[in-house]
Amino acid sequence: MNFIWVFSGKQIKRTLVIAVAILFALGIFYAENENVQVFFPLDTGPQAIYSVNTDKKQVALTFDISWGEERAGPILDVLEQKGLKKATFFLSSPWAETHPDIVKRIDDMGYEIGSHGHRHDNYSSYNEHQIRTQISKADQNLTEVTGKKPKLIRFPNGDFDKRVLRIADQMGYKTIQWDTDSLDWMNPGKDKIIQRVVKKAHPGDIILMHASDSCKQTHEALPAIIDSLRAKGYEFVTVSELIAGSEVKMKPVE
Repeated sequence: MNFIWVFSGKQIKRTLVIAVAILFALGIFYAENENVQVFFPLDTGPQAIYSVNTDKKQVALTFDISWGEERAGPILDVLEQKGLKKATFFLSSPWAETHPDIVKRIDDMGYEIGSHGHRHDNYSSYNEHQIRTQISKADQNLTEVTGKKPKLIRFPNGDFDKRVLRIADQMGYKTIQWDTDSLDWMNPGKDKIIQRVVKKAHPGDIILMHASDSCKQTHEALPAIIDSLRAKGYEFVTVSELIAGSEVKMKPVE
């Protein structure tokens, strides 16, 4: 009987060890502020970056632009008036082609420019050839317009899958998402945009905003967001500066 009990104990211990190993292999995660942060991802391949793990009070303001010409100017005016010299703009390549004057102003002001792809569509619905074509078209167009090859990409609608990430990585891109969505694209009112960003922002955060014409309240909310975060001791940096040498936080990819 003692022999049987010892054997069962070893089996239980072995089973527990195997179970723990499986959990680590699958990925340990926890939920916080409506976001899941992954520390042991199942997929060791390229992944999207949502924020960085840092004690420094640094955040990256990011702006997506896909269409229109009325909102980008006022947003740039606010950034200039507030003396904010670091931000990252993700530009749709057809928009950049048709608005070279605005692109030049963004570049002249020293802001980082990343790719927002070519067609504004869900790239996870494309085959691999189509994915590569869309990234390549945007790469070529943005390089011609700005004179610089972009190194960061944020896909339209924030949509991607493992194939999209792998191809982007092969083409020299880091895929950038966000941890704080301002929801400015919903036009909920400037006060709600301000409250959401100021409440959710944290060290190492990537903040999503928009400068397309459909987002009518971003430029109204932006001054208070900048002032409030500065009052909390935050420094604004580009995405590339934020992720340089830092432990990035990612989410699992289905």
